[in-house]
Formats: sequence, C-alpha cells, structure tokens
Amino acid sequence: MKIGIIGAGNIGGALTRRLTSLGHKVSVANSRRPETLSELASETGATVATAQDAVRDAELVIVTIPLKNVPQLEPGLLGTRADGAPVIDTNNYYPQQRDGRIDAIENGTTESRWVADHLGVPVIKAFNNIYAEHLLTRGRPRGQERIGLPVAGDDEAAKRKVMDLVDELGFDPVDAGSLDESWRQQPDTPCYGTDLPAERLSQALAQSSPERPAAHTSVERGG
Repeated sequence: MKIGIIGAGNIGGALTRRLTSLGHKVSVANSRRPETLSELASETGATVATAQDAVRDAELVIVTIPLKNVPQLEPGLLGTRADGAPVIDTNNYYPQQRDGRIDAIENGTTESRWVADHLGVPVIKAFNNIYAEHLLTRGRPRGQERIGLPVAGDDEAAKRKVMDLVDELGFDPVDAGSLDESWRQQPDTPCYGTDLPAERLSQALAQSSPERPAAHTSVERGG
C-alpha cells in the first residue's frame, strides 16, 4: 500500500519504521528540510518527500504533527490522495506543554474533530494513546497476547481499513465509536498509555469521562 506520512517525530518515525518493514511504500515529510530525514530514509527505505508529494495518490495518509501546526498545512492538501483513502490523525492536545490554547477544543470540540475541520476531510483517530517506543517494539502476531488500540471515526469503510492496518502492525483494533466519541482515548483517560488488551481497553473506553482533566486544559482565560 502507498502510505503518506506527514510528520517524522516519535509516532511518525515509529510508523515509518514499522510500515516499511511490512513492505508498504512509505513517503514521509516533515516541516524542516528534506535532508533532516536522510537517516530515517537510509534506515527504512522510505522516500523523503514534501507534504504535497507524500499525500499525492496515497492510499492512506497519516497526519502526525503537533496539533498547533495543523492549521499551517496547505489548504486542500489532502485532496490529491487516492479516492477514499483514510486519513489518520494521531494527535493529542497539550495546551500547557506545547499547543497553547485552542478555543474550540476548550469549548468541547474533540481534538480530532478539530483536526478534520481544519483539514477539510474526515479523519480516523488512531495511534494516539500508545507510546511511540511501544508502537515500534510491542506488536505481536495473532494468537499471542496483544495490546489493544482504539480506532474512532465516522466513515465505516475507512475505519475498517485502519483497523486492518492496526492488526497488521501486531495490535488488536478496538472500535472506539464515532469521531465525536474520540475523547474516550484522549490524554489522561483510562486507556491512555496503559497498553491494555482489547477486552480491558473496551472497558476503559466505557469508563472514560468527557470532562477534560486540569493537566490538559489551558490555563489561559477566555478567548
């Protein structure tokens, strides 16, 4: 499968390594000069690209950049991907540590709904609740004890494709509901960073609260 990855940080780098090892054709872009990805490309065989080239004709796109940088992506960027190609958002909102205040999220919009609104395309929320190192090292074949990963989204066909990819990477995909329910897998929920097996992950998703914890709420007032 032709996969475009926008972002080469911890999650983007881990997915580039895993997906190329599985035989997928991966193009990866970051916000810096292409030569900054030369080591990753040499290690994995991935193609270093601009965001525009990474997305063009891709059968699946992964957006894994800091949330605050999403509005800086070129308008209409995702329009050149292959028809029906899922777009995965791996992001989390860290207002105090990185992103600053985003009013819509503070007022109740889920993180990935906000991303979808800015990108202008539906997205699937996945890979946001697991440590990058674990994504790289803890995938297991079917039949072994595996970590469950939540997948949320509104497009059932796209969600199924992403869930199949999660399975291929060595994790048990768990349907986490619609995109507006993706708060269940946001930071400081019972399933965040916990590496739970699928059955326990489903229970953790059900136990999540929509109330955003103080550590993941902006300290700024109003706006």
